[in-house]
Amino acid sequence: MELISKNIAEGLMEEIRLEEHFQILKFQNETKEKQTVIRDIDSSFIQFHYAIKGSGTFSFNNGSYTMPMREETSLLLYNPTRELPMNLQIEPNSWLITLLVSIKKFHSLFSMEANYIPFLSEENKDKKYYSDMAISPSMAVVLNQLMNFNVHSSLKQLYYKAKAYELLSLHFNKPEDADVEQCPFLADEINVQKIKQAKKIIIHRMAEPPTLQDLALEVGLSLKKLKDGFKQIYGEPVFTFLFDHKMELACKLLAEGDNVSEVGLKIGYSTSSHFIAAFKKKFGTTPKKYVSNHN
Repeated sequence: MELISKNIAEGLMEEIRLEEHFQILKFQNETKEKQTVIRDIDSSFIQFHYAIKGSGTFSFNNGSYTMPMREETSLLLYNPTRELPMNLQIEPNSWLITLLVSIKKFHSLFSMEANYIPFLSEENKDKKYYSDMAISPSMAVVLNQLMNFNVHSSLKQLYYKAKAYELLSLHFNKPEDADVEQCPFLADEINVQKIKQAKKIIIHRMAEPPTLQDLALEVGLSLKKLKDGFKQIYGEPVFTFLFDHKMELACKLLAEGDNVSEVGLKIGYSTSSHFIAAFKKKFGTTPKKYVSNHN
């Protein structure tokens, strides 16, 4: 089935096609304004929406009915009898992830014994189904890995596919089985929030980030728990993650017209030469050549 995209702000959405009838949409609104995504979605698709950070609102029937998406909640939508096009308003500083899976593909993933999933039953297969639920700590780990994890381009497709399957399995994990978490430390939502706070701190203070020990004290974790938990959620050690974030921001600022010296200072390099060396280490080219190729 063809999925059509339109009215999508530059840089707002990334689409990853995992296989036929199965894909991930990643939304990051880092602006100060609401952003709108309008997208046709075939009625044979189940829609799984996850608000990782911030919030958004779905509109249906030309705005006559709305459904909010609050932070750390998920929304499942399926209606085989009518189209459910995506009309999504994303609030500023919000991150959302959507999985689109055809009902045929979805059925193939589960055994016939999975009758605790309502719309997998024979009597419900042609009925609409909507549900919302809180994002569990184990799901939050996978969602943050989908949003932030950096892998080699040759492995990205495999990595995203594995995480999408993991997310689906966690979404439907029965409560009595939910005590088996990816990491016991991260089963505690308070610890997950502390790790997220640590990420916010290093990004906000990237020009002069705290030491790992100071960061651990600030968020109220032991040094080991900070290091292990951060890598579990974001896939990288703290300062590797920060370096990658700095380089991605540098590319954005260079593309917007900032000069090399300004960009280096903004992301925490005291001299242009240090910034150029770091940029070349990451991308294999200098900032000047990057701007030239970008233009």
